[in-house]
Amino acid sequence: MSTRELFLEIGCEEIPAGFIPRATAEMEAIITKELAIARLSFSEIKTLATPRRLALVVKGIPTVQPDAEITATGPSLKAAYDADGKPTKAAEGFARGQGVDVSALQTITTEKGEYLFVSKHETGRPTHELLTEILSALVANIPFKKSMRWGEQEVRFARPIHWIVALFDGTVVPFSFGAIDSGKVSRGHRFMANTPFPVSDFEGYLTECERHFVIPDPEKRKEIIRRETHRVATAAGGHLLPDEELLEQVAYLVEYPSAVHGTFSPEFLKVPKEVLITSMRSHQRYFSIVDANGGLLPGFITINNTLTEDPSVVVKGNERVLRARLSDARFFFEEDQKVRLDERVESLKKVVYQQKLGTSFEKMERFRLIAEGLAAQLNPGVKQQTARAAWLCKADLVSGMVGEFPEVQGIMGREYALLEGEAADVANAIAEHYLPTQAGGELPASDIGAFVSIADKLDTICGCFGVGLIPTGAADPYALRRATIGIIAIILDKGYRLSLPTLIGTSLELLSAKLTRPKDQVASDVLEFFRARFVNLLGGAFATDAVDAAIAAGFDDLVTVKERIAALAEFKTHPDFEPLTVAFKRVGNIIKDGVDAPVDPSLFQDDAERDLYEAIQLVKISAGGFILSGAWLDALTEIATLRGPVDRFFDNVMVMAEDQLVRTNRLALLTAIARLFGQIADFSRVA
Repeated sequence: MSTRELFLEIGCEEIPAGFIPRATAEMEAIITKELAIARLSFSEIKTLATPRRLALVVKGIPTVQPDAEITATGPSLKAAYDADGKPTKAAEGFARGQGVDVSALQTITTEKGEYLFVSKHETGRPTHELLTEILSALVANIPFKKSMRWGEQEVRFARPIHWIVALFDGTVVPFSFGAIDSGKVSRGHRFMANTPFPVSDFEGYLTECERHFVIPDPEKRKEIIRRETHRVATAAGGHLLPDEELLEQVAYLVEYPSAVHGTFSPEFLKVPKEVLITSMRSHQRYFSIVDANGGLLPGFITINNTLTEDPSVVVKGNERVLRARLSDARFFFEEDQKVRLDERVESLKKVVYQQKLGTSFEKMERFRLIAEGLAAQLNPGVKQQTARAAWLCKADLVSGMVGEFPEVQGIMGREYALLEGEAADVANAIAEHYLPTQAGGELPASDIGAFVSIADKLDTICGCFGVGLIPTGAADPYALRRATIGIIAIILDKGYRLSLPTLIGTSLELLSAKLTRPKDQVASDVLEFFRARFVNLLGGAFATDAVDAAIAAGFDDLVTVKERIAALAEFKTHPDFEPLTVAFKRVGNIIKDGVDAPVDPSLFQDDAERDLYEAIQLVKISAGGFILSGAWLDALTEIATLRGPVDRFFDNVMVMAEDQLVRTNRLALLTAIARLFGQIADFSRVA
């Protein structure tokens, strides 16, 4: 069967950069789904995008839809015919809906009884016809954070559409979206080549785009921007400060990137470099230039969407705008230093953190106690510094600088603390306590920063759950998932041995006056929330069944749980693994919840019982020592030696003996095995 290429381009007004990556991902998902529904195979899909166009190419689509045998099940036989055997309205409606006569209906027997069904041969339609329906639906269903209507049109899109190119095998696929009809004419760069050009296929499209100053592939634009920014930074006597997030944004702001270097007064370097970098990247989308030691240089790189005859004009305009922003930053930096951080802490009493949870000052006092407790338990030598860092860590929220540049919260707290003579470890912890700011992000380097970070995040999680602000679906306005993952990441990174349920209980006790839900229920919900995040976090590193089995055996000390998961995952590769799993499952199938009774050796009636009992006593000692020391793999290896005695027991002993005492004693013996296994994992969950 011959195959052809499908090409689609939607040309429009400039789409916000943040909308584009999701739009292209959804385009690929929608076209994949629609082609599958239409029984159309393909070999490759690629999406492209600029601010003014969304495009995709699909290769290897057959020119004709393959034939198919379609089977549809209808009403039950009882509902399909009346007492006289005549078709009811249900049967007639089913036949009509399937486009066949009632006489063509057949009967099929299922688990639920007899039903009508119809089997018919469907001849494949020309792909060109199907694509008219598919592309029309695709354009209408691309989701955007915000969409709009324009003119008198009823349709909605991110921005007004000006043209649509839709080709299959070089021929236009006809459909309309609002007042726009699909065709084969695209347009060039808005400012440098705003003229139409014909499209015949994808390769020709790429060539014509570049002739008209458009680079439609975002990955190619990123490479150009990387190359040009490095070139300009080197020419300026420095190095580019890498910034992949900014690169992603800028790549979707331009169709034809070119880099320009500008400067600012060295006087502004008195302001902390993080503030300058933030101001340039967040407000102006400028790249920063640093020296060999990472020090900020008084220059920037901006990416233009056009080639300019006189770059100096562009540079002067950018420098003028940046000068105003940096002047604001310097003003706030100087003014903020007139008020000490301790005074700002008092100002937190007037800042509402959350209506039901009180002020930012109240929140700080709660998590300060948690942080002190963590320090006392894990590193008593830094308890005083931890308390001080927790006291000061939110003070910069009421500073002018953070009010103007929210992205530098914590960073400014550190800078102001150092200027006031605070100890460096306290000042650094103020900045660190916000870490990590994203999944997989940088973690606090110090124990002080880690303790304050855990405490602050835990208060947020427990507080929100305590007043009913629980994430649902994708909605998580207080970023509780991120906070939970952050706590787990810090604990695992630092190897902190602590009880998560106890920690949650401490936080809820401090929040008790604010809670609007039962404390026990909140504690259970929060622990389950942590458990779900923990499973997701480790699911990529270990087999899912190993994670589930280890967590089912206990979820208290996260470091220990991870160690048990790792040991179980490794033990699954050992020859002893399968026998151990079989043995446990044989035990588990009989005892269910177990028997809380001591084993009485005087009731044994078979040597196999006695042998198993003696083996258990030995393994309890050897495996118990390994369990206490955290040598989980060694413990599993020891427990696996029970396989032989367990097999002999089942081969020779009737567990469910008629004598009640003997039966209970045998169940107690098996319960002892199950509880030994259960200290490491629930083997019933292991595949």
